Amino acid sequence: MTPIRLLALSGSLRAGSSNTSLLEAACRLAPRGLQIELYRGMADLPHFNPDLENDLPQGIVDLHARIGAADGLLISCPEYARGIPGSFKNMLDWLVGSSTFPGKPVALFNTSPRASEAQAALRLVLQTMSAHIVDQASLSVDLLSRRMDTTAIAADPAMSSTIVQALGCFADCIRLMQQDA
Repeated sequence: MTPIRLLALSGSLRAGSSNTSLLEAACRLAPRGLQIELYRGMADLPHFNPDLENDLPQGIVDLHARIGAADGLLISCPEYARGIPGSFKNMLDWLVGSSTFPGKPVALFNTSPRASEAQAALRLVLQTMSAHIVDQASLSVDLLSRRMDTTAIAADPAMSSTIVQALGCFADCIRLMQQDA
């Protein structure tokens, strides 16, 4: 069986980000048949400029290639000022209109029950971009009050079980979508 390839996108640039830690834990916990790569190039992306669409910067070309090669996306994004961080929105803006993004399965991994406004804003942007949000594979865990790093998340029985279940569900949904295509 061909492995399912996921690209994990953290909406945070902060060192020690709970969003990045959750995605790193997902990479460690990925069940057999699932490969997860954490994208680490967001900080290097230029500001979105439509004038560059005919001569894309190399970082954007690379981002498009990684999105295109992925069978699905895991996204974990913090809430800043009741919305998604500007750096993450900038990255998404570079993907608007790309041929690699529409219909892409997406699972949302939320690290704060209080980040509801960012999640709503993110959903709106992703739906506008024609992403296929897989709600049954999305999860919300409270990492902010627990201050857990990647190792602690992966070692916590309840947390790791929740992540593995979400990843398994996401892989199953992607396989079904691939069969129906």
